[in-house]
Amino acid sequence: SDKETLNKISKDYDLKKYKSFNDLLQDSPNCVIVATVHSELYGICKKVITSGIHLFVEKPGVINVSQANDLHHLSLQYKVDVGIGFNHRFHPAILRAKEIIDQRTLGKILYLRASYGHGGRSGMENEWRCNREISGGGELIDQGSHLIDLSRFFLGEVTCKYSHIGTYFWDTDVEDNVFFALSNDSGAFAWLHASWTEWKNKFSFEIFCERGKLHITGLGRSYGEEKLILHKMKPELGPPDVEEFSFSEKDNSWKDEISAFIDATNGTKNDFSSSSDLIKLHQIVESIYRQTSYA
Repeated sequence: SDKETLNKISKDYDLKKYKSFNDLLQDSPNCVIVATVHSELYGICKKVITSGIHLFVEKPGVINVSQANDLHHLSLQYKVDVGIGFNHRFHPAILRAKEIIDQRTLGKILYLRASYGHGGRSGMENEWRCNREISGGGELIDQGSHLIDLSRFFLGEVTCKYSHIGTYFWDTDVEDNVFFALSNDSGAFAWLHASWTEWKNKFSFEIFCERGKLHITGLGRSYGEEKLILHKMKPELGPPDVEEFSFSEKDNSWKDEISAFIDATNGTKNDFSSSSDLIKLHQIVESIYRQTSYA
């Protein structure tokens, strides 16, 4: 039960237990981490911010642009930091790829191509994630939101140029697949696919540049060993020089993300996803849902 889980976690990590969320706020902690069903995120986050407490919330943070805008403006008014749980930015292969891109040795980014998905689980169609009123959407805001965030991480601001959404397998009122294309002002393109019918868990993120390509595969555990493969083109073209980096260590992306957020609350600028990123995310999400009549 939830009570048993609470007791176990409290014991394992020496945490104080509260009977209600309001009791927690009355203790005036430095920060609150919010992870719950999507329909409840906005109301809880608003209470945290207006209590003058720093907030870290799991993605998608809220379920629409209006809520994202409100939290952003409230965070400015109450002078608190808001972090959004996009831990993929902190995976070592992603960070190494960003470092290589920023060195400019491969030239500018031409386009991205990415695929992310899993095959669900027995009874998933009955879970809250597949209830639009509670979740706010399906695979687009589940794993698709990570692809949007990573595209912005590498390309900067982007807009949706094309999208297609379908519910192909799961008996739900939300999408189980989304195909979409994003582009920045310079014309760099991202072709993305997120799926709940990827029967073997998959993460593939390719960055095509003028003088080579970076390919990130796996996220550890069921997604396979995390790797970054660098394809560096020769002046005469032909087969590229290939270098592979493997990251088999324990996944510390969540820990590193929280550390970056704590640093930010102490005035250190870094790459954690903020409330302004939340607005951009939901602008793209709403654009895709409008284009595909899923709004």
